[in-house]
Amino acid sequence: MTETYDWNAIVDALNRHLHLRSIPIGMKLFETVEAMEAIPKIRRPRSKHTTDQIVAQARQLGWTVGITVDDLVGAQCGAVIGLHPQDDEWRSGKRMAGVWFKTQEDAALHQAAMDVVPYGRYRAMAVSPLTSGRLDPPDIGLIYGTPGQMIFVINALQWSGYRKMSFTSVGESACADSWGKALATGEPALTIPCYAERRYGGVADDELLMALPPRYLPKILDGLAALAKNGFRHPVPPYGIQVDAEAGLAVSYADKSK
Repeated sequence: MTETYDWNAIVDALNRHLHLRSIPIGMKLFETVEAMEAIPKIRRPRSKHTTDQIVAQARQLGWTVGITVDDLVGAQCGAVIGLHPQDDEWRSGKRMAGVWFKTQEDAALHQAAMDVVPYGRYRAMAVSPLTSGRLDPPDIGLIYGTPGQMIFVINALQWSGYRKMSFTSVGESACADSWGKALATGEPALTIPCYAERRYGGVADDELLMALPPRYLPKILDGLAALAKNGFRHPVPPYGIQVDAEAGLAVSYADKSK
């Protein structure tokens, strides 16, 4: 059974707790181009783009945009989301050798380290603001925020059913650590966006990216609400670096059992 979500309520709560600066969006893969093109008010690129640009058009402009591999500027973008074969040419990483990595071997190791959607099943992808409801539900949601906002997202995920969260970085092509990893594993994926995401996707210096399946969003909201009730809210008010911290710690880390 398909899960249903009140996207307006979810995004409203995210903004209320985190004060996000850009639009939370969804990403969805499609097995046919026709299914992607059937999305209401879908926009199609008229020139070559990076996936970073397509994502930015949704999260900064509020557009619903669909692509195929033919709309992307190169194999790297398509391979991450399973629209381009991860073939020998791609795995060699030769286009990155001497540019991002010293040797051909280093470049190939980078390609092998990337989390990607296996090639063969999907033919198209679309992004759209969560509140549009046009990708209902998306495969993953994408939330951009500052480190201060992201630690609250992590704390909220850990409020109940605690587990240590581990995130990765392949360096350049960091979209493999965010939407590539979340699509491939079905788990939350936080990353430091790379040069390409910042140059072509307009990601700001102080922004991180969390990609995660939508089933985690209600858990995040429950955690944020519980933390807020305990006095932990964004933004965090500085306590002061030279004052006696005892009084503050007595509240922030109080023994609730007493």
